[in-house]
Amino acid sequence: MKVNLLCVGHSRGVVGPAIAEYEERARRYWRLQVWEVEAGAGRSGKTDPERVRKVEEERLLARLPERSQIVALSREGESLSSRDLARFLEERALRSVEAVTFVIGGAFGLGRGILERSTLVLSLSAMTLPHDIARLVLVEQLYRAGTIGRNEPYHKGP
Repeated sequence: MKVNLLCVGHSRGVVGPAIAEYEERARRYWRLQVWEVEAGAGRSGKTDPERVRKVEEERLLARLPERSQIVALSREGESLSSRDLARFLEERALRSVEAVTFVIGGAFGLGRGILERSTLVLSLSAMTLPHDIARLVLVEQLYRAGTIGRNEPYHKGP
């Protein structure tokens, strides 16, 4: 099964190498594809959150694969344990779902269109996370889900 990660913004800074490491690890278990779209609404000089969200949503919608279940990341979403996420992905694979696409929004979150189109709205934390940290947590959890599915010793939790 394909697992896609669609993100607003690019992976930079100190967590960039960690993101790359866990993306590579996750590819041992999933056919992982990562797409990044440009953040923001241009160089207007003013930051209108609604306008930025709308422009980013258009960019994200243009990149969404047609036959993919969408998982939107939002702090208002549902919390899953690592085992629950592993089960979620395993169930999709058993049902021959072609792909699952995880979507990480920009600084102002995801637009309603993405949230409404989603099979699941997932929360990584009730706290607001920077894009790179959210991406790092997600790809580590994708790797962890793969190890759980194969009963490998990485996961130590319940």
